[in-house]
Amino acid sequence: MKRFTLFNATSLTLGFAFLYVPILILVIYSFNASRLVTVWAGFSTKWYGELLQNQQFLDAAWVTLKVGLISSSIATVLGTIAALVLVRGGKFRGRTLFSGMIYAPLVMPEVITGLSLLLLFIAAGVDRGVFTIVLAHATFSMCYVSVVVSSRLISFDQSIEEAAYDLGCTPFDAFKSVTLPIIAPAVISGWLLAFTLSLDDLVIASFTTGPAATTLPIKIYSAVRLGVSPEINALSTLLIGIVTIGVITASIATKRAAVHRKRQEELASQNN
Repeated sequence: MKRFTLFNATSLTLGFAFLYVPILILVIYSFNASRLVTVWAGFSTKWYGELLQNQQFLDAAWVTLKVGLISSSIATVLGTIAALVLVRGGKFRGRTLFSGMIYAPLVMPEVITGLSLLLLFIAAGVDRGVFTIVLAHATFSMCYVSVVVSSRLISFDQSIEEAAYDLGCTPFDAFKSVTLPIIAPAVISGWLLAFTLSLDDLVIASFTTGPAATTLPIKIYSAVRLGVSPEINALSTLLIGIVTIGVITASIATKRAAVHRKRQEELASQNN
């Protein structure tokens, strides 16, 4: 076993500091009483109150939340189906092309993806707005869901499904009652990943949005170009809190599902 040396401890500390100290400073200065974000003038929560009265930020947040919920749900369904086809479909004609199309957004630059979708919507005569942003986000986040769910399906014990077939279950009933509960942590993780990617996206949304639909990242970027305000610090702190709660919730759900799956496997082994 390698010793945890002073060099390793220093490198780890500097790495975490580089990643999280700026975020910590942002959170601290969101409670700054001064309008100048670099000058501390005492503790205050007034900027959170100002944020809740800023209708433009609230409208952008609502659009972002709506787009994230819808697009991540669509991406989860399509990504799970794609994972089932890739893992359970065996060899079929066009498999290489299909898998390449699924994984292409992982390596495709966002500028290229956004520009391609923009040209597609223009050619199809589709007005840009919430609908086009949802389609764009579902398109690029579906591949992430597929990767997460595929990794779980590869290690899935298919003998449990076969036992369900022997007991008279149809393929759909076996998937609903056996497969889906077991792969649920991966599906939930994929949904959370797709939702996070949708909340974070700026480049693709800027190509596919319209005048009546401004997402929160676009609104923040436009506001920051005129100078960072304490309201943006407060908004960023709220987003950090939401993401943190989501990660903790997903971790707890994954651990509980793992314990439940282990119990089911033990019961199945005892019955066999």
